[in-house]
Amino acid sequence: MAVRRKGRTMTTETTDQSGAGRDTLGQTGDRRAIGLARLAIGLVQGVLLYWLVQSTEGGPRTWPATEPALFGPLLIVSLYLPLVLLAGVGRLRLLTLAIWTGIAAVVLALLAWHDIARQTAGENTQLTFGLMAFGATALFIAHHLIVPADRERRPIANYATYFDVAWMAGVQLALSIAFAGAFWLLLWLGAALFNIIGLSFLGDLLEEAWFSLPLTGLAFATAVQLTDVRDGLIRGVRTVALMLLSWLLLVLTVLVGGFLAALPFTGLDGLWETGSATALVLSAAGALIVLINAAYQDGRADNLPPAVLRLAVRVASVLLTPLILIAAWGLSLRIGQHGLTPDRIIAVACALVGAAYAGGYGFAALRTFWSKGDWMQPLERTNIATAVLEVVVILALFSPLADPARLSVADQVARLESGKVTPQTFDYRFLAFDSGRVGTAALDRLIASPDPDVAKRAQAAKDGAVSDDPATETFAASIETLPGEAGLPVAFLATPPLEDPRRNCTLPGRCLAVQRDMNGQPPLEILLVQEDRITLFARQDAEAFVPVGDYAIPTCDGARPGDARQLLRDGKLVPVAPGGWKDLAVEGRGSSTLSTSAFPTPPPPC
Repeated sequence: MAVRRKGRTMTTETTDQSGAGRDTLGQTGDRRAIGLARLAIGLVQGVLLYWLVQSTEGGPRTWPATEPALFGPLLIVSLYLPLVLLAGVGRLRLLTLAIWTGIAAVVLALLAWHDIARQTAGENTQLTFGLMAFGATALFIAHHLIVPADRERRPIANYATYFDVAWMAGVQLALSIAFAGAFWLLLWLGAALFNIIGLSFLGDLLEEAWFSLPLTGLAFATAVQLTDVRDGLIRGVRTVALMLLSWLLLVLTVLVGGFLAALPFTGLDGLWETGSATALVLSAAGALIVLINAAYQDGRADNLPPAVLRLAVRVASVLLTPLILIAAWGLSLRIGQHGLTPDRIIAVACALVGAAYAGGYGFAALRTFWSKGDWMQPLERTNIATAVLEVVVILALFSPLADPARLSVADQVARLESGKVTPQTFDYRFLAFDSGRVGTAALDRLIASPDPDVAKRAQAAKDGAVSDDPATETFAASIETLPGEAGLPVAFLATPPLEDPRRNCTLPGRCLAVQRDMNGQPPLEILLVQEDRITLFARQDAEAFVPVGDYAIPTCDGARPGDARQLLRDGKLVPVAPGGWKDLAVEGRGSSTLSTSAFPTPPPPC
């Protein structure tokens, strides 16, 4: 069958509507054999999941749940590998299906083993959500790179085949999940009907894992088979879904274009203050990518969208670049300020993939202005290449190659050792609780540090004095007061929140505090004085003090007027003219206003 496209001719192999090639079971017309195979796969999956679940319940765990390094790989293989078989039977040649199934099983097992092995010994180790979500994504992408290539008997298939296979599979997966969910809703409805007449057998049966898990596997396999047999209906659903999504592209393009047009007038400060700007911008870019593909579809000349949507595709493709640049800028700022964390490393990976899409789509859009060839045709090569990139990036992130925990720990410790982060502000909690074995190993190295402050804080984190829950943390403040001054309120010495400057006051001599009237109204405020910084605390209620201002001792001609603690002891650091949030005079050099915005603030000018 020849498909003629503007500017070129593409030839594809004739296939039946099920998408099966000549050498698959589907081409022989043996639908019954395919259906039975799928039902068997669903049943076996349910039985395996029941066996695994049973080993975790009913008192002490039994094998294999007692071996997390074995249980994790078994669980992910039992969950995901049957999906490969369900989607591959009748669509892949049997040899290709066998090889691909074996490779997928080995890779999934290794990723799960690494995910368990990197966690801290003694934890209730289990597979992380990140691996489950990204692993499923990589498996879906890889499978639908293989099916078209096997169908056309070449490493890279025609783009129309990739589009047909992937979008059909996405719709089929969604409908199969919906069918299984509806099936269970009906079962529970039936159980409720029996229950009102005093018969609870069905409800009791549905609560039994030995019955519910195999039944769910059978229901899902049945849905896959039904949607495969009625593939004409699935194509109709896909057509409607693509039409609706393509018109949503027009809406999102206008919104993103308006957002970008407003940035020169509003600036980026408000964006960074949200704390989630990078995630929001990357989400917008991801939505644009999906909607662009929904409008472009397979790119055939006889399947072009309306002119207004073709314009929207071009504009949206160009808008991807500034969105990715904004996300990359935000990431660079956060990493420069606070270093790498696992979440930021994953965001960097997403930005990398987004940059690949933005470059390819932007080139395809600009090319249409000087080329009379196929519209947006380079988008096809971009999608195929970026799909491979996505699989590679996911495999790297969840293997030792680019383990986010390992990279984050190395970066954070390097920042501490280089002086970019002080021992008082370093996040020992991250090493102790959030970075697995590599974090605890780094904590052990810090305990042996020649810096006594670092060693003490690292040991406290390892001993649990620095808890993952500030409410249960053992915190002992060491804050001096001036001779003759009243003692500090108990509430002020209680365990402070994260990032509170009182967390720097655990070693003797580091902090000095006095009660002063800074606004002419009771109760008294508290000035917490460190070497180069003064923080004003006001009583929020009877139980807590909160920071309301921050003052940095100015540096003039490369030198400070002195240690702020000594200035306070010598009477050279005093409030001026009480009666509002007033000033602090520093050794006759004039006064500087305490900032009542969020601290820390830049040092005021001399």
